[in-house]
Amino acid sequence: MIQTLRRLAIGLVVLAIVTAISSADTISEVLRPQPQAAGQVRVVALGDSVTSGHNCNCSAFPQMYGDLLHDRSGGSVIVNNLGVAGIDSNGLLQLLNQSPAEQATAAADVVLITIGANDFGDHHDDVTSGQCTGDCVSDEFEQLQANLGKILERIHVLRAGLPTTILMTGYWNVFKDGDVAERQYTPSGRIASDQLTVRTNAAIAAAARADDATYVDIYTPFEDSSDITGLLAADGDHPDAAGHALIARTLLAATPNPLTTSARQGG
Repeated sequence: MIQTLRRLAIGLVVLAIVTAISSADTISEVLRPQPQAAGQVRVVALGDSVTSGHNCNCSAFPQMYGDLLHDRSGGSVIVNNLGVAGIDSNGLLQLLNQSPAEQATAAADVVLITIGANDFGDHHDDVTSGQCTGDCVSDEFEQLQANLGKILERIHVLRAGLPTTILMTGYWNVFKDGDVAERQYTPSGRIASDQLTVRTNAAIAAAARADDATYVDIYTPFEDSSDITGLLAADGDHPDAAGHALIARTLLAATPNPLTTSARQGG
């Protein structure tokens, strides 16, 4: 009898969940977060190895940003860093259709996005040797432009039209920079890498403008620094602690104070 009642109870729970999902217009209705404590801000960071803090052995910029946001506002800030080393824009789209990324994004008041550099990884040698000046990555570039729009659309669906601050960073370089690039790339390759970076950043900025998100320029503060090598890890490809701190400060400067949000109603 106890086992029968237990099975019945489980069946009723499953039926309730299925009914809720079936009656929801979007998955975001099921994932909609519970009311948060007053003054609490949730941040989710989506992106590649820059976001994850790869090769830094430090607190990556999303957590640094969260700490700075806390210091500025005095409120509680919870950061969920979902950065994945090696991920490209296709991979991020797939991630946003999986839990816990769905749940974390649905609950986030602030979404940080750094994506795009790995879309061109298959042409690293062509670009950095100077053999490719743009044509060899035309298909990848077109796909990135399409994916950026889809990523933003997916975030809005998960947020169900709730006000959301979306900050999209560019890159200082889609490949290596500083002393490492000087040693490993040809002069024409360094120029081609820089040109691809500028073009990628322009695509990210355009996607942000089209969505009423905020593009955050990382290229200028890195390239204008007195020693860009000092902002990079030993591999020349990822930020070190100083680089992550610079990204965090730049993100904070782009964040409204007090924190206000803009979102497209209806997802």
